[in-house]
Amino acid sequence: KMGNAESNAYQNHLSRFLPEEQSDIDGLFDTLSGLSGSAGAKNAKAAKKTVTLAALQAAHTREPLPEPMAARLYNGMKSIDLPGKSSGPSEHIAKEQFVIFMSNLLKGNADEKISIIMRMIAKAGGPLKGKQIQEFTEDLITSVVHVLSYRKELKGWSLENTRDSSSGVKALASELLSELKLPDGTKPVGSQLLETTFDQSVIEDWVYRVPQISVFLSVVIRQGLHVLHSLPDQTNDILNLVPHCKGIKGRGVVSLFDIPAIIYINSHLPAEMQHKWQLLFSSRLHGESFSQLCAHIVSKGPCLVIIRDSDGFLFGGFASHSWEVKPQFQGDNRCFLFSVFPTLAVYTYTGYNDHYMYLNHGQQTMPNGLGMGGQHGYFGLWIDSDYGKGHSKAKPRCTTYNSPQLSHKEEFTLDAMEVWAVGDVPESAGRKGKKSILDVDPQAQALLEMAGKSRQSEGLREPLEEEEDDD
Repeated sequence: KMGNAESNAYQNHLSRFLPEEQSDIDGLFDTLSGLSGSAGAKNAKAAKKTVTLAALQAAHTREPLPEPMAARLYNGMKSIDLPGKSSGPSEHIAKEQFVIFMSNLLKGNADEKISIIMRMIAKAGGPLKGKQIQEFTEDLITSVVHVLSYRKELKGWSLENTRDSSSGVKALASELLSELKLPDGTKPVGSQLLETTFDQSVIEDWVYRVPQISVFLSVVIRQGLHVLHSLPDQTNDILNLVPHCKGIKGRGVVSLFDIPAIIYINSHLPAEMQHKWQLLFSSRLHGESFSQLCAHIVSKGPCLVIIRDSDGFLFGGFASHSWEVKPQFQGDNRCFLFSVFPTLAVYTYTGYNDHYMYLNHGQQTMPNGLGMGGQHGYFGLWIDSDYGKGHSKAKPRCTTYNSPQLSHKEEFTLDAMEVWAVGDVPESAGRKGKKSILDVDPQAQALLEMAGKSRQSEGLREPLEEEEDDD
């Protein structure tokens, strides 16, 4: 009877996998049990294949999985109780435990995932301290960055052409942990969070509301253990986790973004823009000039602006429309402001006003510069046309986006700046051929537009060279 119940549960879990997925899971288990040396045991009882912690840590003899995460996966597998199995923990993981673990985490509902996640956070069940949840979250994000880099799945990004990820891991973990709510609705923060005890229902609620936890676990298992990673219909949730990166290869530039920030900011973009980022402007490449900035970003479709101030703070904004040089506000309510360092956060529109984005140059009567949110003289983010100066005024919050002061000092000095087009750059985007006088002189363009004159030379430009593939 007991054996029957065991095989039924096991068969139910196995039946969630397609035939080719089943053979993928079988193959992985055989590889791991081979590394465990369990099949060669002389004793017939021990001859049943099992997997050990050492085998998980040595998987594929190289290092797809950081050791702390291998240990957490092992604890998750070990925590699965099989009906009819003699009580008392075994150090060996049976195939049934292995399959049920894979089934729960890759195919399971939220409840099935949670029970395993609880055991991955702490070996013993029961209430968990905030510090334990923080350590798990940091291990998880570190593992995602590690396995994507190891498997060459960063799509043109690399640990060499982006900012060091270690501070980004901590920043993303604390942003995800900021969603932990106690039953009375309060959100403990800082050192209070680390010492607070959370019970299972609170952690369940958190995993429900923070989809990144499940997605990251899926990435770590699929890419770390190299299982079910190639079936496209199974990996939709991780398809646009990292956007394809264009325009940085071979240019010796290290982006102001780190991998955790790219993953986080990308998840807040409209879905149709999450597949590709293309570098339009970098102060390191194109010089520190406002007219250069305008020439590279005008009419290039939606984009992300990121700035580093002279105090090392990193922040920026998402412009949902092409930038145009004109004395009016532009954009729509999909625009947002964000911070990357020292905190990682996205600030979306409040509905208070429509001052989403603003770009003006060479005018006597209106402010000249690039701004997002707030109002003239009090932008949530402002870069002056006298390039090198800016401000982030929010007393106490920016009216348009409810963002705090993003820079270290209210009036800041600009250290570096990048602008990334997101999604597909519009076909009409500033042809790279011979530069029009209008590109060189946005002032002339602005005057023509004010006079109601259309741009006759627009149709006479050279066709745009296709951007080289960076992958």
